Amino acid sequence: MALKFYNTMTRTKEEVVPLEENHIRMYTCGPTIYNYAHIGNFRTYIFEDLLRRFLLFKGFKVTQVMNLTDIDDKTIKASMEKKIPLKEYTDKYKRAFFEDLNALGIDRAEHYPAATEHIDEMVELIKKLIKNGLAYEVDGNYYFSIEKFPGYGRLAHLDLSTLKLGARIATDEYEKESVSDFALWKAWDENDGDVFWETDIGKGRPGWHIECSAMSMKYLGETFDIHTGGVDNIFPHHENEIAQSEGAIGKPFVKHWMHSGYLIVDGKKMSKSLNNYYTLRDLMEKGYPAVAVRYMLMTTHYRQQFNFTFEALEAARNTLDRYIDFYENLRNYSGGKSSGEADKITDQALAGFEDALDDDLNISAALAEVFDFVRDINRLKAENKLSAEERDRAIRAADRIDIVLNVLHWDRGNIDSEIEGLIKRRTEAKKNRDFETADKIRADLQKQGIILEDTPDGTKWKRKL
Repeated sequence: MALKFYNTMTRTKEEVVPLEENHIRMYTCGPTIYNYAHIGNFRTYIFEDLLRRFLLFKGFKVTQVMNLTDIDDKTIKASMEKKIPLKEYTDKYKRAFFEDLNALGIDRAEHYPAATEHIDEMVELIKKLIKNGLAYEVDGNYYFSIEKFPGYGRLAHLDLSTLKLGARIATDEYEKESVSDFALWKAWDENDGDVFWETDIGKGRPGWHIECSAMSMKYLGETFDIHTGGVDNIFPHHENEIAQSEGAIGKPFVKHWMHSGYLIVDGKKMSKSLNNYYTLRDLMEKGYPAVAVRYMLMTTHYRQQFNFTFEALEAARNTLDRYIDFYENLRNYSGGKSSGEADKITDQALAGFEDALDDDLNISAALAEVFDFVRDINRLKAENKLSAEERDRAIRAADRIDIVLNVLHWDRGNIDSEIEGLIKRRTEAKKNRDFETADKIRADLQKQGIILEDTPDGTKWKRKL
């Protein structure tokens, strides 16, 4: 089956044919490091990790670049409010971001360029746009003229004939209703404090959109294979990237655009004001292991909207526990007499898993193949009809599948220690007569399928079957 992914630009599934044989060059829009990344961000990063891992599974060489936005309106405002130098402020959240990547088992990209380290490349790109008649200056600010770029709006399917052209917008993020000439370079003003660069085009700082054009082309070339991000990046960010890049180089920028759907919480937009805003750290503090969060965020097709609920997280935790138990029990199985079925079951699982993901990363169909495999191998084990050789082949198949899923080889002891830590906190709360906290910890653990039993020898726990 040919490898096909949905292309946001054409709104169709298209066969993936690399520009360079067997080598996929991929750019992923990374975090703005002004706060801890939330689970909506990680929904996109898990999709991108699934994509990367599947391409490696298929035998492609992958060169991936993920930018780190360490300068924009939000980072400057936040650092000034805290009265902390911009680099010191963003470095804290940069470290936290990589800690979260490690916790979630997200494979590292080849490059993580930071915007502040690529000012020269951005200035050179802006100078090309000025030379090509696509950028203009107003009071030291440089803007991209969208009416002079005929292809503007293709990605987001905008009808420019209905829009008022010639207006300008200085903010980094805005809605489709505010389509305007956007900022490439912002002249310094007092709101920027000491954040500025002295350059050939003046004293100031870059706009948000220019960084991804400059850095992607530096590390991947002027045209590359895949660009990913969340659906919220389509406009204005990715639309503006296309305009800047193609306006400068005069040829196609990206072959294939892929975007993940929104994450909502309990059917509502995630918002701090609604008290439904969660980071990975929030969920781990509630006792949920990062691998359960990874698995949960992986299980819905990347283009669909994802509705986060704690019930979904608990179900993911329980499903994952059963899958890990299957794998560990299979490794401990001594082997029986072959019925001749196992190798066919194993081959069918691997082929079905790959075929499903070949079809625009159809993870639901891929996981269905995995759990059919688990069911059938468990049946053969129960009937003692799985030989040692067939067992080993089934283990190798599970390991190959895990190249993509990356959920099996986690330290269960670390997960159990998180539970033990929560039980210790509950015991301390009870000693301090803080029964509200103690009851909340018990309730949180119960939601995860952890049953507590208070005994004279202390609190015992077990997983609900």
